[in-house]
Amino acid sequence: MSREEREKLPREKLRRYGVETLSEVELLALFLRTGARGKHVMTLATELLRHFDTLSQLMSADWRQFDQIEGIGIAKYCQLRAIAELARRCYNERLREKKGLYSPELTREFLKSQFTGENREVFMAIYLDNQNRILKHRRLFSGTLSHVEVHPREIVREAINVNAAAVILAHNHPSGNAEPSKADKMITERVVSCCQLMDIRVLDHLVIGRGEYVSFAERGLI
Repeated sequence: MSREEREKLPREKLRRYGVETLSEVELLALFLRTGARGKHVMTLATELLRHFDTLSQLMSADWRQFDQIEGIGIAKYCQLRAIAELARRCYNERLREKKGLYSPELTREFLKSQFTGENREVFMAIYLDNQNRILKHRRLFSGTLSHVEVHPREIVREAINVNAAAVILAHNHPSGNAEPSKADKMITERVVSCCQLMDIRVLDHLVIGRGEYVSFAERGLI
């Protein structure tokens, strides 16, 4: 089988059996389209996934992290960043269409898409009405690799502006470890207290790492 024929294998499999039958390597190979000199595209896709461990880490990696991967130039890096951005916009669109967060899974996937590619901590809030329909979601604060300064009054002010009945808090840990810090727990307590004064429910605070998350609600911390 020629190189050209081998590179068409994922496309042919998709056409015949459907996209859901493709492995992560095959899906990645479709986006990369070509390999490198002496390296088949499937080999390149396999090396990428092994190097970064997970798709999430691959899609959120910055340009410097690809230095050790032979065959990834600026063009392929831009393709990968574009895929991540398309995924983020896709979840934005899904939320606009559904108008509500009806499952924890949808909430987590949406948040993961929002934080993909971030190399600093970002704190955001999703504002909901009394039927859990989304009124607004907004990135409120940005910080450093390991810290973001959060002002509860700003969260409450925005909730009042959109007449929200509830809010879901979320922030990322670019280090990859989603375990909440002492500061995370303290700021959550402050936000909950401020929201209670205005009769606004804090449904959850999710910390998103790389391939993992922690829910304050699931741990009984809210």
